This record gives sequence, C-alpha cells and structure tokens, in this order.
Amino acid sequence: MDNLLAALTFFTRLPFWRIRQVPQECYSHVVSYWSITGWLTGGIMALVCWISVHFVPVQVAVMLALASRLLVTGALHEDGLADFFDGFGGGNGRDSVLSIMKDSHIGTYGTLGLVVYYLMAYAILTSIGTTILPYVLLCGDAVSKCVCSHIVHLLPYARKDTESKNGTVYQKPGSRLELTSLAGGAAALILLAFAPYLSMMPFVHNPGNLGIGLFSFRMLSSVLFPAAVFAFLQWLFRRVIGGYTGDCCGAAFLLCELSFWLGTLILL
Repeated sequence: MDNLLAALTFFTRLPFWRIRQVPQECYSHVVSYWSITGWLTGGIMALVCWISVHFVPVQVAVMLALASRLLVTGALHEDGLADFFDGFGGGNGRDSVLSIMKDSHIGTYGTLGLVVYYLMAYAILTSIGTTILPYVLLCGDAVSKCVCSHIVHLLPYARKDTESKNGTVYQKPGSRLELTSLAGGAAALILLAFAPYLSMMPFVHNPGNLGIGLFSFRMLSSVLFPAAVFAFLQWLFRRVIGGYTGDCCGAAFLLCELSFWLGTLILL
C-alpha cells in the first residue's frame, strides 16, 4: 500500500499525501505501479471526454480530456518530453545532452516538439469514433506506462544518483512488483478488447457475431505499436547517453501513448 501511495503521490498532484506519509524509499519503486496510476489519470481523461462529448463537439472534448491530465499530473511527463527534445535535438555528445536535459528552461526543440506532439494527438484522437474514444484514452495511458516501466530492466540510470532531478532513482522491481505492472497493462488491453461490445460501435455490423469477435481480438495487437516505439527509444537512450533519466521515462511514455492512439486508429 505504501508503494502505491508513493506512486500516486509522485505521478499526480492529487493530495494522496494527506492519507499518510510514506517512507522515502517507497518512491524508488514507483515505476512498478506506473500502469496502475495510468488507470487513474487515463480514467480521468476518459470520464472528461465521455461527459463533455455529450455537450460539445468532439474536438473540444478531446482538448478538455488532454487538459484534465495536464492538471492532474502537473505536466510531469510533458516536461520530460520537452527536455528530451531539447537534449537529443541540440546536444552534441553524452555530457552535452545530459546538461541540456537538466536545464529547467525550454528551448526551440522542446517547444516545437510539444507543439507537434499535441497537433498529432489532436488529429489522431478527433479521428477516432466517439463511442470508443474514452476506452482508448483510458487503455492507452495504462498500457503505455506498463510498456515503458520496463526501462529500468533494460537500461542503467544515466546520471549519478546524487544528480537526479527529483532525488529519486528507480529500482529494478522484483517478480511480485513486475506482475503488478503487467497486471495494470494487461487489464487495460482486455478492456480495450471488450470495448466494441461495451460501446456497440455503429461501424461493426450485427454485434455479437464472429466479425465483432475478430475485431475485438485484433484490438489487442494495438500494444505492438508502443512496444516498437519503446524498443527504438531504449536503443536511442543507450546509444546517446548510456542509460535513462526521469526525463527519458516521461518522453517514452508520451511517445508510446501517441503510437498507441495511432495504432488504434489504424486498426479501426
């Protein structure tokens, strides 16, 4: 319970710290609960989208949904994405990249990266049918965080422990915590597979027949898109800086989630 509270406190701005103060060492295990927090942050996006789409056009509903997560997380992952673009775009060598990423100021690459990211997110999400869109928002958050949580298995921390921005270095989880992370992502995939039944999507003829069953099974393959992006990013992180940082984690999550949305749109 302490590790879960630490994750909810770390990855959101919601006052979970009021429930109880957890030991500092719990924050080193928060990545194992990243996919679980995705059910909260993605669920808030899904709920905002589902409610608002009944009153405003889908374009506005998508913007409100994206804004709701920004408020809940304090733009934690977006800060990492901007630093990633600045560092990997403007850096020349490992030390230069790490130095730029640690700078709190946003540069040209970071600004353009965020603009392009949100333009793509807006274009993709507004192209997905409104009946299944809330499920995509919820499941994409949890699945992508589950995929990216494996970065602590594949790469070492790129900085010295004392140089961490937030004073926390993630620890490799044991088998029990690994199952926790996988459970959060797997449950989201199962929900996405059942989304056609739950939403009764109008473009699926005769709900309940073999066609909708095959369509639901095909939706499970949406995980291949963030998995492919993550595989490339972890190779890039290793090649350029020899490991990962907290900014790399945030950037990987958002880019993997974007690919999940794109993959879902292609499958639809």
